[in-house]
Amino acid sequence: MANQQKETTVIVGGGHAAGALLTTLLQKKYQQEVILVGEEPHPPYQRPPLSKNYLAGEVDQASLYLKPRSVYENAGHQLRLGVRAEQIDRDNRTISLSDQSTLKYDRLVLATGSHVRSLNAPGADLEGIYYLHDIADSDALREELLPGKRLVIVGGGYIGLEVAASATKKGVNVTVLEAAERLMQRVTGPEISEFFYTKHSSAGVDLRLNTAVTGFEAGDQGHVAGVTLASGGTVPADIVLVSVGVVPETALAEAAGLPCDDGIIVDEFTRTEDPAILAIGDCTRHRNLFFEKMQRLESVANAVDQARTAAATLMGEEKPYNSAPWFWSNQYDVRLQMVGLSQHHDQRVLRGSPEDKGFAVFYLRDGCVIAVDAVNLPIAFMVGKTLVQQRRQVNPEMLKDPDIELKSLVSGQSIN
Repeated sequence: MANQQKETTVIVGGGHAAGALLTTLLQKKYQQEVILVGEEPHPPYQRPPLSKNYLAGEVDQASLYLKPRSVYENAGHQLRLGVRAEQIDRDNRTISLSDQSTLKYDRLVLATGSHVRSLNAPGADLEGIYYLHDIADSDALREELLPGKRLVIVGGGYIGLEVAASATKKGVNVTVLEAAERLMQRVTGPEISEFFYTKHSSAGVDLRLNTAVTGFEAGDQGHVAGVTLASGGTVPADIVLVSVGVVPETALAEAAGLPCDDGIIVDEFTRTEDPAILAIGDCTRHRNLFFEKMQRLESVANAVDQARTAAATLMGEEKPYNSAPWFWSNQYDVRLQMVGLSQHHDQRVLRGSPEDKGFAVFYLRDGCVIAVDAVNLPIAFMVGKTLVQQRRQVNPEMLKDPDIELKSLVSGQSIN
């Protein structure tokens, strides 16, 4: 009797979600052949260091890789790197690649991630204007960050502020232009925003809030020389980083007729409308049993958690995605750890003070802890994970009381 031919699972993408899925399948001794298609020449790698220690030159490229390429290949899996998936034929279960080859799949996982949101403004195509999304971007930007140069960062979110910290430590003169009224406004509360405003200002960063950008001025040989403001005037610049968010990469899925709405629509098992196709990571708008509605999350934690759920689905184990989202950011000597989503809170509780070595903000809605932002206070983050995951009701006075150990708050179902 002839051996039954192995089925093939194809993963499209080379970021954290794709790498976490491939690693999990290795651990689970997944029996199908796996082929990963990545547009970049690198095996799956982590992106957070691109704006931090990799940009600063403190770690090398190999340290970014989730695993060396040889680990995957020794396990019998293929990495097709430096090629782009261009079309999905769902009827025949094939994928056309940019090198004119075709792959046949039995199961397909889309981990296409996101692309940077570009700024459509006069002069946006000048030399010296950068975006930061992949290794090549970080390499190019690092070459420019020389002492005394003037870097203007458009956007005061995680990435912009992390680059500001890295560049400042290199002796670069940094200006951050943020259109909103405070830093990281989309993801955190005013106490955290104010803390980081003070931290960056003290380090010499010129922070300008409520400042919209209308274009870029050219200098010699088509190189950027300044950033023009809606309020009038120009900020001189030798280098510009535009960091105004990302857009989910859904073009491949949309062209294949898969439902998309600010992300590829998937259920709590990471399944798309097509039973043969899953999707994970930044590119998805997903059903997470932790939330009441569909969400799209841009985070490593989400990529890893969805990858684990997808691995279980591929293995025939139905384990729904039901994790509280968490995030982190390193700026100077500060580690910000966040769990939950703080939007729509109706109460904020401050534990400690921004003048302390560590402090935290707890966000409550209807008496339940829905999010925690911890600055150099890992215990608040760890306890916060439990409180948020369990939708725990806690007396606000107990949260702020320094004489009450945070660990004691996770011992009961509700603490009043």
